[in-house]
Amino acid sequence: MRILHTMLRVGDLDKSLKFYIDILGMKLLRRKDYPSGRFTLAFVGFSPEDESTVLELTHNWDINQYEVGEGYGHIAVGVDDIFTTCKSIKQNGGLVVREPGPMKHGSTVIAFVQDPDGYKIELIEKAPSSNAN
Repeated sequence: MRILHTMLRVGDLDKSLKFYIDILGMKLLRRKDYPSGRFTLAFVGFSPEDESTVLELTHNWDINQYEVGEGYGHIAVGVDDIFTTCKSIKQNGGLVVREPGPMKHGSTVIAFVQDPDGYKIELIEKAPSSNAN
């Protein structure tokens, strides 16, 4: 396992991208609009996602400002087998608050667990290797 990204909700995606890219020197790694959910995800970082932890900027189209405490979203962790991981978490006394399945408005298989303080950790199942024989 490794931390994949940290998610922040942003009120103005263009201003946020300008800050993280032009001011901090990160690169835009990927961006996708989800019209049915009325949000956009933009991932920025200093290195590719398969090499380091990155930042996910989430822009909900109908919200243009957040209180700082409301802007924090979750930590994401990549896992090989999300169903086995969730089973193990439950067996060890952890709380799975969103069972494994495809993300809403997408196909990535995710689950959420909750830490003792109520913070959410998103589990994201890694895509199978494309070079399998």
